[in-house]
Amino acid sequence: MPINRDYLGRVYPSPEPYEVTRGKIREFADAIGDPNPVYRDVAAAKAVGHTDVVAPPTFPVIMNMAGMADAADDPELGLDYSMVVHGDQSFRYSRPLRAGDVVHTSTRIAGIKALAGNEMLTLESEISTVEGEHVVTAVMMLVVRGGVEQAAS
Repeated sequence: MPINRDYLGRVYPSPEPYEVTRGKIREFADAIGDPNPVYRDVAAAKAVGHTDVVAPPTFPVIMNMAGMADAADDPELGLDYSMVVHGDQSFRYSRPLRAGDVVHTSTRIAGIKALAGNEMLTLESEISTVEGEHVVTAVMMLVVRGGVEQAAS
């Protein structure tokens, strides 16, 4: 089943806010093997101008993946997740995520296109504080292998 192009622009808001904590930042930094002290030590973070520890630049993938899961679980979208590979990831920051931020994520289907027998699905997650301050936009592109050929069968 091909991806439903009528879903272009559909938005999947996070069901509840996500609290960025020092512990979650430290665990993520440990998981990616980044020893930078600004991810663990408040004094180190303050020494370079932050108000608290900050998250590694790829940390928002956590919220982006949650939005992707909401889209993938939508049966009307027609995404065959068994055929998906991760194609691309990028982040556009207004400022770093930091401990103490409570954020809301809204994930939008920003693109659906066919290319070389595959389908490409682009998801943009706008991550803002609960007060409405934009922090980062996380963009994920998924490749559905053979999606176009599946549509023809």
